[in-house]
Amino acid sequence: MILPIIDLVLLPGMKHTLRLNQLNKEELKLLSDENQQVIALPLKSSQSKKDMKADDFHKVGFILEVTGITTLEKGFQLQVKVKDQVEVSEIEISKNYINGKVVSVPENIDMNEKSQKEMMDYIKGISHEIAAKFRDSDHITKVVDEIDDLNRLIGHISQFLPLSNEEKYALMETASLKERSLMFIDYFLRMKESLQLQIEMAERFSDKANKNYREAALREQLKVIQEELNEGKPEKKDKDYRNRILSAHMPEDIQAAALEELDKMESQGPSSSEYNVIRNYLDLIVGLPWQLGDEKPINIGEARRILNEQHYGLDKVKDRIIQQLAVMHLRKNKKGLILLLVGPPGTGKTSLGKSIAQALDRKYVRLSLGGIRDEAEIRGHRRTYVGALPGRIIQSIKNAGVMNPVMVLDEIDKLMVGYSGDPASALLEVLDPEQNNTFTDHYLDLPYDLSNVLFIATANSVESIPRPLLDRMEVIQVSSYTTSEKFHIGKNHLIPESLSEHGLTVDDIQIEDETLHRIISDYTLEAGVRGLKKQLNTLARVTTEKVILGDEPKPLIITVESLQEILGRQVSRHDLAQDYNPPGVVTGLAWTPVGGEILFIEATDMPGNGDVIITGQLGDVMKESAKISLSLLKSRLPINTVPFKEKDLHIHVPSGSVPKDGPSAGIALFTALASLVTGIPVSGKLAMTGEITLRGLVLPIGGLKEKLIAAQRAGIKKALIPKDNAVDLKDIPEEVISQLEVIQVETIEDVLRETLMISLPRAAIVPWLKDGSDMQADIKR
Repeated sequence: MILPIIDLVLLPGMKHTLRLNQLNKEELKLLSDENQQVIALPLKSSQSKKDMKADDFHKVGFILEVTGITTLEKGFQLQVKVKDQVEVSEIEISKNYINGKVVSVPENIDMNEKSQKEMMDYIKGISHEIAAKFRDSDHITKVVDEIDDLNRLIGHISQFLPLSNEEKYALMETASLKERSLMFIDYFLRMKESLQLQIEMAERFSDKANKNYREAALREQLKVIQEELNEGKPEKKDKDYRNRILSAHMPEDIQAAALEELDKMESQGPSSSEYNVIRNYLDLIVGLPWQLGDEKPINIGEARRILNEQHYGLDKVKDRIIQQLAVMHLRKNKKGLILLLVGPPGTGKTSLGKSIAQALDRKYVRLSLGGIRDEAEIRGHRRTYVGALPGRIIQSIKNAGVMNPVMVLDEIDKLMVGYSGDPASALLEVLDPEQNNTFTDHYLDLPYDLSNVLFIATANSVESIPRPLLDRMEVIQVSSYTTSEKFHIGKNHLIPESLSEHGLTVDDIQIEDETLHRIISDYTLEAGVRGLKKQLNTLARVTTEKVILGDEPKPLIITVESLQEILGRQVSRHDLAQDYNPPGVVTGLAWTPVGGEILFIEATDMPGNGDVIITGQLGDVMKESAKISLSLLKSRLPINTVPFKEKDLHIHVPSGSVPKDGPSAGIALFTALASLVTGIPVSGKLAMTGEITLRGLVLPIGGLKEKLIAAQRAGIKKALIPKDNAVDLKDIPEEVISQLEVIQVETIEDVLRETLMISLPRAAIVPWLKDGSDMQADIKR
């Protein structure tokens, strides 16, 4: 019969009391049987009896002689004597008890009586050393001294040592008495050293506490004596703080508040909880710049040179920045400028702020606001809180060391509202030129002048920026780069930068112009140039490996044919203009956050009940445009209405997984329906964009630059745009305008004339005809 044990050390010759929570009748009967062999076998980990498996037991245990069984209120108590060591195998766990086959393991008594006595004396000596560190420990050492067997001594002391279950089993498993004794001494000495270290640390802490208490008492007595000698005025000890406050050129009210805080600190002892709080506060006050240094005049020519040198393209943006710098140069009362650069990712908004700082010869500070949801990040925490800190605005001014840095507030459109307040609302005072000259941080709790700071915020979209905050900033739109601009940026800026980052030179790698064009068109899909930089870095990494191995001659020429091997399959695919569009299919133009695209509007009819089916994951606005187009078609074209009642119309825009919305597809939807019902195809090289109304007017749209760039890239030769968008044509690159015939349309009559060659009187309402066959024939002719 096997008794599971855990966290025990049982060795031959020991007498021990085992506590068992429960015993069934069969187990109790077996334990009472003098002829039944009982084995104590250690478990590897604590397990309930119903969950035990044979693998949960160790292999080595000991035979027990049960000398007595006592029934308790909860469980049983067994008095046992430990006999011989055995090895257990073939463990069987039944419902009533656990049994197994045992093989005796003879104990290796490899120490003579003299060695055993010396070993016991050594162990007892360690016990006396440890017991001497505790009060009333004589009874413990007396029990130890009375033990005259080495195994019993090891087993007795082991129950008081902080040993793991595995370490205790190691003592039981070892058959050699010498090895077991040495192993135990290692454990015993380890405990002694640990205990000694804890006692020394406690004594040192006590001594330090007593010393601090004594110093605090003496300091209080010294303060009382000094106040008596100086007629109640404490001696001014922090002369360094006082001198720094007086020489910081603070406003009078700020200086008075700082000196008042210094007096409070001097009246406190260093052990006071307020002492370090006030000290940190004074460190902030004296560390902030309070005087505007000599400002150099703005060199407009140098500023333009720096902007042109560091940023290709963006001419409109750079012109607007230069104009504002010219105003700052002429204006006497210079207040901080607050600009908002809005544009797609990777178009150089943040680097523009850095270039402006360089052009003005000012310090550059950048604050990333993305994901901030705590107002205290902007305005700081009040000093009453433990661990309070100033806001990031004041911290940045302190780090810059000047009152007029260029501060870039990056990703301002990604501020979030949380339980700790609205950081966007906290920025209202910061970005208001009429208020920020007295900006009050909660931690500083004093007005600070931010009017000399040049604030430049960046955002990808203004949609998520609160309107009051948006009104305080001057918005400058940063549009996406054209293919030509990306090519020049890649060739003149990104390629040299990437080669330098990877330790390469132009003697190691050369990228052909055609290759760079292919990377831009097929391996990037973005408005900016971050993806282009990543692809160029990939080319540089591959080249670095080949340069080190020396497998190929230098320079390594990157050709179009080698791109698929290095960069893999192309990641972007742009639709191309078709040579022929069947009736009902029209090419439209769309704007996306990563540039423009062409899209196909498809319409067809089938026998039905006059229903209109719209697919392609279109938004509500685009669905309304389709309904307006159908109403216009019925009211303006002289066609028979009977077919509409007998047929269903299906309007579809491909790329169904991509959501689409907006009113700019209005004239494309109208033209697709008109082409379907008249049977006249629209040229595949003609694209269009514009919003329509029920009156038949074509209204202006946004994103014209990106749309016309996409049209030129797709092979479109003729584009229809709203007449009111004519003012936007000056922003279109010359390389695009020169390859497109841009037609301005004002009404749907203009659209029909340019697409289907149908001439209708402007704003004419054609009466419904019961039989419009003659008119339809004229239209087809």
